[in-house]
Order: sequence, then structure tokens, then C-alpha cells
Amino acid sequence: MMNSTQVSYFTLDAYFDTEIFKYFFFIFIMCFYIVIICANVVLIVVICLSRSLHEPMYLFLCSLFVNELYGSTGLFPFLLLQILSDIHTVSVPFCFLQIFCLYSYGSVEFTNLAIMSYDRYLAICYPLQYNAHMTSNKVALLIAVMWLPPFLAVFVTTSLSASLQLCGNIINKVYCDNYSVIKLACYGTRANNIYELIAASLTVCIPVSVILYTYMKILKVCFSGCKQTRQKAVSTCTPHLASLLNFSFGVFFEILQSRFDMSSLPNMLRIFLSLYFLTCQPLFNPVMYGLNMSKIRLICKSLLSRSMRKCRSSNTFVHLE
Repeated sequence: MMNSTQVSYFTLDAYFDTEIFKYFFFIFIMCFYIVIICANVVLIVVICLSRSLHEPMYLFLCSLFVNELYGSTGLFPFLLLQILSDIHTVSVPFCFLQIFCLYSYGSVEFTNLAIMSYDRYLAICYPLQYNAHMTSNKVALLIAVMWLPPFLAVFVTTSLSASLQLCGNIINKVYCDNYSVIKLACYGTRANNIYELIAASLTVCIPVSVILYTYMKILKVCFSGCKQTRQKAVSTCTPHLASLLNFSFGVFFEILQSRFDMSSLPNMLRIFLSLYFLTCQPLFNPVMYGLNMSKIRLICKSLLSRSMRKCRSSNTFVHLE
């Protein structure tokens, strides 16, 4: 019998031989990762440098973009190395580190979206009292709530999984997954299953309940309010709802694939569905918010035109010399 002290590495069994196409996949995913980094970093810099964007809504957005960078960095460099490698193995410590990164990314994402919906609820339903409710101290507290409880919950989850005795080391994924590790355990997974159920309730069910409650209140105000209120609600809530639906769609398919036998699906499709919420969300959010938030869009245009004018003036100066 193989136990946890004898398992020094995991084998990622979902990879398949793509021969010369692996270089195409490598270049494509590398370009995709670079676009994600650039898009999120640009919006983080714009929000940090523009004093007019130092408002709760944009600070929560900045936290969301930081989380996209964190989650994508926990996946893409590892994925790129595995694509080029002929042996798809990963050490046990690094595997649990990746589990911690990816699970905490997902937990923070749900919590962040819930706090953003609460912020929009206050702005639309109580516009006159908004500044009194959303003070700088409260914003700091909400940002701490976004990050600290999810990190603590995932740390306990990872610690429980790392203490299991394992009877195998093959994970049928292209990245390390906590549920796949638990399925390799010889025995004693009851504590893990109970804690995962509690952790899922805290990090997913509570944020989703907050989102549903706040949007019920927002819809009620929209139906009874004036046209200007409805326009404000649509402009600020559309990207948030799109982000929530996109992320929930990806998480749903990942849970579905982990819990049920999906071997009848083509291998490439199963890999895509398992990676969807980790790859598409980090690019979806900056594009969606960058295009739909008029204030961010105008400041980006202003900064771009200013940099272009500086380039032109420097080129003119060089030409005159």
C-alpha cells in the first residue's frame, strides 16, 4: 500500500501527445497570458494613478484585477512548462501550493463580486446616504474580508488534504485539484468532506446569497424609480452580472466534471471546460469593465492621447536637432 510519505510527486494524466502542435499551443497560451497581464496591470495602474477613481467601486474593481493576476499566475507559468515537457509530473509541495493558489483565487473572486454587488446596492438604493455608509474604514474592512477569510479557509482545506495517506499519485487533470487528491486517499476523508462542505457554504453560498439579495433590492428600486435610476443601474450592474455569470458558468462545469464521469466527452473539450474559469475570467473582467465603465474608458483614452502627444513632441525635437 502506498501512503503519503511514499508519494513524492503526482502525475497529471490529462495531457496527451500533441507532437509538433505543442509549440503552437505554447505560443498561443503564452500570448493569452501576456494579454491578461497587460490588460489587468493597465487598469490597476489607471485606478491607482487617477485620483478621480479613488472611490469604493473602483477600489473593489482594483482588488478584482489583482485577484485575476494572482489566479492566472498560479496557473499559466505551470501550464506552459507542462506543455513543453514530455513528463507531466509535479512535486507534492508544489501541487498543494497550486491548489492553495487556485482555490483561494476562486474564493476571493466570489467574495469580491459579492462585495461589489453590496456596493452597487447602497449606491442605487440609498444614494443620499452612500458616503455615510461607505466610509474609508468600511472600504478597508471590506477589502480585508475579500482576502483574509477565503485565504484562511483554503489554507485549512489544503492542510487537511496534505495530511491524508494516499494510495495513488495520478491526477486526471492538467493542473493540481484538491478533490482529485482526496479521491486518491486510502481512508479518512470524512473530515475533509465535511470541512469542504462548510467551506463551500461560507465562500460560495454566502456570497451568492448576498448577490441575489442585493439584486432583488436593486430590481425593486429600478422598477419603481425614474429613468435616470434605471440607466445608472444598467450601466454599473451589467458588467458585474456578466462577470458573475461567466465565472459561475466555468465553476459549474468544473464541479460537474470533478464529481461525475465525463469520459464520454472529447479529451480536448474536458480540458477546456476544466480550465475555463481559470483562463477566461482573468481576461473577461478587464475587457468587460474597461469597455463598459465610461469613467475608466475616458481616463484610458486621456492617458493614451497624452502619451502619444509626448511621443510626437519628442520625435519633433529629435528631428529639429
